[in-house]
Amino acid sequence: MGRWSNSRRRTHIITPILPDERDREECLSDVLLRVWDSIGTFDPGRTALTTWLTHLARNAALNRRRGNEHRREGGTLDEAMPDAADGPEQSLLKAEAARVLWAAVERLGRRDRELFLRKYYYYQPTAQIAAESGLTVRAVEGKLYRIRKHLQSELGGVFHG
Repeated sequence: MGRWSNSRRRTHIITPILPDERDREECLSDVLLRVWDSIGTFDPGRTALTTWLTHLARNAALNRRRGNEHRREGGTLDEAMPDAADGPEQSLLKAEAARVLWAAVERLGRRDRELFLRKYYYYQPTAQIAAESGLTVRAVEGKLYRIRKHLQSELGGVFHG
């Protein structure tokens, strides 16, 4: 876990989602606990350990952010308010759309796929992506624009990244 746990890698995943240092530290603790509890589910035949850890970190950060937003909004449940969760049909449609998008992203070239994931999966700011990739902000924005247009074309106009 040495390479994944270094501060640059941790910052690369969690900071764009959780700007507060305390939230990031608590999130990292959540991730470590999750790893401890679920290491038995890790399948090295399906994915690399760093990929699995990255997904755990991203999901933990998103969950913490959602929890923070819920607490800021008052966090009370109104029983008269309808459940906002999707029904089975809507969930199935969303899952299929996500599968199709992921397949299209997998077909991108390595650099384009990395840019797309850094911006839209890891929520990294364009300036950070530019600085770490040796490109200008304008160049990154242009590449992301072309990637989105390519995905829209490939997916028949259904992608609105």
